[in-house]
Amino acid sequence: MASVYEIITDRIIKQLESGVAPWRKPWRVRGKNGLPRNLVTGREYRGVNVWMLLGTGFASPYWLTFRQARQLEGHVKEGEHGLPVVYWKFEKREVQDTDQLIEKSTVLCRFYTVFNVEQCEGLRVQPAQHTEQSPQPQPIETCERVVSDWQQKPTITLGGDIASYSKIHDLVRMPERESFESAEEYYSTLFHELAHSTGHPTRLNRSTLTNFERWGDSTYSKEELVAELSAAFLAGYCGIDGKTLTNSASYLANWLQALRNDSRMIVVAGSQAQKATDLILNVASALATP
Repeated sequence: MASVYEIITDRIIKQLESGVAPWRKPWRVRGKNGLPRNLVTGREYRGVNVWMLLGTGFASPYWLTFRQARQLEGHVKEGEHGLPVVYWKFEKREVQDTDQLIEKSTVLCRFYTVFNVEQCEGLRVQPAQHTEQSPQPQPIETCERVVSDWQQKPTITLGGDIASYSKIHDLVRMPERESFESAEEYYSTLFHELAHSTGHPTRLNRSTLTNFERWGDSTYSKEELVAELSAAFLAGYCGIDGKTLTNSASYLANWLQALRNDSRMIVVAGSQAQKATDLILNVASALATP
């Protein structure tokens, strides 16, 4: 039986191989129909679930389980296939340690199959038109605000021809903006490096940043994936993803082999990227729910 990780990974690999980068979808659909959300609870999906559901092409942002469709006196159309969404559940349990009981934290990863409302019929409650109005600031102004509003950010210096993050000095180095082909690519690169900085011990203390020993090793590769996913989240939030996708395509393709070798990578990296993005946007992290 395929694991949760394998199901998620296979779906994303197929999208990548077909030329679709699921984490580079137009996130500004929030201002039109809204990000994918559950019809019954109204909660938006998060992390890897967003990429999975945005890549399906349905116009409606509303999803629900087979059981929820039945509860609404409707049903899933014959022949329709659902998609898995990941649900993380954090629990504590008591275990025996020598002569005493101690409390131990556990994390369960489960998945639920959901269907878009367009795959259903006869639902008693039809989803209302999503009316949330997203502000329409200039994209670059939004990028500047994201950077300036982050109070925990590292030192940022401009100059030279290298974009990098030093975890020793907690310092982001960036070439001058004029060195980039476009302002959008400048901000996308800056977001990537800022995402690395979220792993610093004074912030999220992410092991993929703190523990890697050399460029290109396994831990470094996972950290690069987290940073690129985070940059994609931020690019979508600022509305510049449409102009940065081309240069990212070849970069994303390099992860296909790594994804095949570690089926857990995309789920774990997605969770870490969500935390990194939430930290930069000053948003409290929340668990993905079905």
